[in-house]
Amino acid sequence: MKSGQSLSACVLLLLCGTWSTDGGNILVWYTEGSHWINMKPLLETLIDRGHQVTVLVPSTSMFMSTKEPSRFVYQPFNVSVSMETLEELFEEYLHFSMYKIDHMSYVQMYIRYMDLMSQDLQNALKYVDGVVKSEPIMKKLKEGKYDLLLADPIFHGGDLVADILGIPLVLSVRFSLAHHWERQCGQLPAPPSFVPGAMSKLTDRMDFSERVGNFLFYALQDIVINHVNWKVLDKYYSEVKGTPTSACETMGRAEIWLMRTYWDFDFPRPSLPNFKFVGGIHCRPAKPLPEDMEEFVQSSGDAGIVVFSLGSFIKNITTEKANMIASALAQIPQKVLWRYGREAPVTLGSNTRIYNWIPQNDLLGHPKTRAFITHGGANGIYEAIYHGVPMVGIPMFADQPDNMVHVAAKGAAVNVNLNLMKTEDLRDAVNTVINVKSYKENALRLSRIHHDRPMSPLDEAVFWMEFTMRNKGAKHLRVQAHELTWYQYHSLDVLALVLAIVLVLVLLFVKTCSFCFRRCCGRKATAKKRKAE
Repeated sequence: MKSGQSLSACVLLLLCGTWSTDGGNILVWYTEGSHWINMKPLLETLIDRGHQVTVLVPSTSMFMSTKEPSRFVYQPFNVSVSMETLEELFEEYLHFSMYKIDHMSYVQMYIRYMDLMSQDLQNALKYVDGVVKSEPIMKKLKEGKYDLLLADPIFHGGDLVADILGIPLVLSVRFSLAHHWERQCGQLPAPPSFVPGAMSKLTDRMDFSERVGNFLFYALQDIVINHVNWKVLDKYYSEVKGTPTSACETMGRAEIWLMRTYWDFDFPRPSLPNFKFVGGIHCRPAKPLPEDMEEFVQSSGDAGIVVFSLGSFIKNITTEKANMIASALAQIPQKVLWRYGREAPVTLGSNTRIYNWIPQNDLLGHPKTRAFITHGGANGIYEAIYHGVPMVGIPMFADQPDNMVHVAAKGAAVNVNLNLMKTEDLRDAVNTVINVKSYKENALRLSRIHHDRPMSPLDEAVFWMEFTMRNKGAKHLRVQAHELTWYQYHSLDVLALVLAIVLVLVLLFVKTCSFCFRRCCGRKATAKKRKAE
């Protein structure tokens, strides 16, 4: 028996040694909010598979903290941005998006939008300063001998650090404005005739006027991003590198783009070998609810429950709006679990219970859940798709209105406007998605599509990260388009040559015809002249 135990111990030690030897060393650029929530399951799975994960954590952050219990290795760095500055800018952005944007002209909207983007970029560069301009931090990173850097490009600088360290870069992306990063930097094709610009609120079925609008939307977004982002980033990257550097080209060197979307939610579009669509990477089966919450859910009877959450950021709902929402919820037969971190509205019905936090995924996976009222965040939408729950959208800001347009176009949601909706609008929307069978059927269809894949989105993301580490990159998956100029990409030089050849042939034809005509007519004229003489 002792001999058998010794042999088992030796085998276990050998396996552990092999696991440790094969494990990679991964560096993670900081993220925030739902982006960090989405990335954590991937990182935890990588750790489970024997990899070491080091996460850069700024001294000022709304979500990340080195004090949070974790298996990650934290690498803190200091930034000269206060929490008050971050919160004030975010509150400005929320107020603009939720209450002002519907009452502004396009010119006013874009001027204000560009101003907010500029402020955000200046803050973001202070975060990058905390890493690339800190000799102790950069020394540690260079000594870390990392195999790969994982970053979400909405938080600038990860691509620059990967370039400085000379390690492969993997990007985790939901989408960029009008798909700008993917199109311009990643060379992902996006014909405006059927690929709606991100946040355009269009679907892939566009009439002529919508295609015109989509074309102009792409162009306008490109102008805005070039003016606000790339000029500033190009200058910053060039100063750090000491040589002229294009930030877009630096981002475009990413080996793999992990796109946090899929065809259950997004519209079909052209793709490239190094773009992998892994929407729903954070979704998981439901766990049992806390005892008191389960008791409330079970008390709903056959009517079931409605889950209501506007996310963790939305805290500026006016008292008037809160009372109107509570009044609408009081008129439906279902029990409602509402994540709401403020004083209870005076119109709150006996069927509605308020929580500072709810286990959203577990509630959406509960058999008594009939509908999900959501602000349209991608994480929540994917949890609802995963569990096959129809939705009522109250989109607030950023990608949320566009997200809910996608779900509504697929027949699994009804949307209402926060600024314009009345009590009956919200009540009727909830009743519609619960009582009209097509919404539940479409939600279940999207869920089947989501689950019917060769491997889960999490496994696929892990595979491509490990693939990149095993092969020291994935350059063989990057298209040659990265090496072409804009006129070469669109074959304008070839078209110019073809047009030149056609023009020369036409001119030769005209000259030849003219010559033959002159010769022929000239001979006849000479013959007539001689005959006359």
